[in-house]
Order: sequence, then structure tokens, then C-alpha cells
Amino acid sequence: MTQTEIDTLQAELAGRSPRTILETALSRFQRIAVSFSGAEDVVLVEMAARLRPGIEVFTLDTGRLHPETYRFIEEVRERFAVRLDVLSPDAAELEAMVREKGLFSFYRDGHQECCGIRKVRPLRRKLATLDAWITGQRRDQNPTRQAVPEVEADPAFATGHHPLVKFNPLAAWTSAQVWDYITACEIPFNALHLKGYVSIGCEPCTRPVRPGQHEREGRWWWEDALKKECGLHIGDASRV
Repeated sequence: MTQTEIDTLQAELAGRSPRTILETALSRFQRIAVSFSGAEDVVLVEMAARLRPGIEVFTLDTGRLHPETYRFIEEVRERFAVRLDVLSPDAAELEAMVREKGLFSFYRDGHQECCGIRKVRPLRRKLATLDAWITGQRRDQNPTRQAVPEVEADPAFATGHHPLVKFNPLAAWTSAQVWDYITACEIPFNALHLKGYVSIGCEPCTRPVRPGQHEREGRWWWEDALKKECGLHIGDASRV
């Protein structure tokens, strides 16, 4: 798709339901996959599995996830009609970083290097095999996501001369709408949500939030609020 076609499609899909956005994405692309974080974006896995049984879903195993998240990933594999691909970081890169800086360097110098090795680079390798991907981004998740469109070009991970297209079917939904859907459809969810975790990532970088706190306050709490992204959805990922 050209940038003009992407812009036209965004105009058509703005404000539409997640199911409609998914139907459009799946009708236009064969080399497309759903990104699954191990959290409430499970709703996209459920919707996509209904629309295209056997659809490809991928998740990032950073090696630092909570035990509850690993168990939930396997529950999703067994529950839904999907092909689940678990992506791992490059062992040599990871070993070199840990050898030089230890296991918790992100508390001292920020999380970008660790996330680059454990998340961004494995994601780049995966996206190089696709023409489009589907994410669970929502505008209410973070100040950095307030302008997330339903469909966009993803220049940070594009390869070659054609744009990589990113669909964000949940962009306009609130957390309450997501949980209403999970409850109504009896969809399984990560047990960490029952322990006060809202936004779920790696164990050393995620903690529960108190009532009234924004969900991203439980992620990378030692850093500035506008830096609470790991590089998957913001910035020039080609440099990570």
C-alpha cells in the first residue's frame, strides 16, 4: 500500500469498531500477524481467531516475564485457533550485555538498551517477514499514544521500498471497554490483573498500581512519564 492509500484507509476506519478494523486488515493482507503482549490485548487474539482461524500471533519472550505471563501465553495457545510464535532475543547480544552490565543495568542507565535487545530487535526480525501487523495500542494507555490512529504506516520497522502497515483496532477503546468485552465473552486473562497489575511487561520493570494511578505508572517507574515506551511503538527503532 502507498502512503496515500494508507491515509485513505485511516479516514475510512477512524472510529470504527475493532472487529470492522480487523476484518478490513485481514481482507487486505495475507502476510499479517497479531502482536500479543500477554495482557488484555488477548481480546484481539480472540477476535482475529474467529475471523481467520489459524491466524499467526506472535509474542516476545524477553526472558524476564512473570511466571503468570508465561502460563497465560500457554493458555492462549491452547484456547484459541491461532499459530503462536514466541520470539526470543539473540543469545550472543544478550550475553554480551549481561556480561558487561549485569542483569539490572536499566535501573541505572534507562531501559532502552535492554528493551532494544530483548524486544525491539526480535520484533524487527519478525516484521521483516510481514506486510502488516496488528497491535493492541490504545489512546488511553499513555500520553505518548493519545494520537494513535486506527491504521498507519510504520516507517521504523519497514524494509525495502513498500510501507509496513500497522493496524491498531483498539485505538479508540478505553480500558473499561476492553474489560467489558473480556467479561462478556468469558475470555481468559493474565492472573496478574487480579493482583493490581494493569500494564504488564517484564518482572523487574512492572509493578502494581494503586487506585487512581494511571496504568503506565506501574512501568519503568524510575523514569520520566514521556519515556515509558520500550521502542516497539515510538521513535526511530532502526537505531536500536
